[in-house]
Amino acid sequence: MKRILIALLSLFFLSATAQNNSIGKNDPAAKKILDKVTAKLKTYKSLKADFTLRIENASGKVEGTKKGSVYVKGPQYHLSITGQEIFCDGKTSWTYDQSSNEVTVNKFDPSTKTITPEKFFTNFYDKDFLYKLNGDVKEGKKALQEIELTPVDKTKNFFKVYLYIDKKSNTIYSAKYLEKNGAKDILTIDKLNGNTAISPDFFTFNKAKYPGVEVVDLRN
Repeated sequence: MKRILIALLSLFFLSATAQNNSIGKNDPAAKKILDKVTAKLKTYKSLKADFTLRIENASGKVEGTKKGSVYVKGPQYHLSITGQEIFCDGKTSWTYDQSSNEVTVNKFDPSTKTITPEKFFTNFYDKDFLYKLNGDVKEGKKALQEIELTPVDKTKNFFKVYLYIDKKSNTIYSAKYLEKNGAKDILTIDKLNGNTAISPDFFTFNKAKYPGVEVVDLRN
């Protein structure tokens, strides 16, 4: 679930990489595109996105496809994907697993390196990637631009990200993560709604809605 969260959030906010990157090897054309995407994302006070995650093994065989949704508002988010949910209200995070009917509670510490939507909005990935524009591609009737990103930190479990930007809307359409073991995670945004009205209690775990849930509290 953590890998899915990292991939999904970076799909929305990875474009912040372009803002103040001083590494001299980056492509100005890619930066210009990413700047437009970032500028549009920053106009949203909140957002909701429905997505599809496809996982392929090193041989290219599809090992699974999952549907999900994510709601984001500042440091708060609610991620839901088949069988699992993560809630975060900016102070506490809850990770719920449906198969075991168990929720793990952790203290949210913004000073750590935990990946959060808010940090992506404030250039969390600044200087972490080299990027270049590979050119235009088509997917169905969509005109996309492919941007290739290479992490500076070689300890990451992925070595390349291909970001696909919708030329018409200046929004991220999909991202392909290439892992070192040959596997691929492909995230596609099916629907994106900016400035979605979200109730504050949507970011907290309500035990009453999960009868019999076992709570594992790791805050102490």
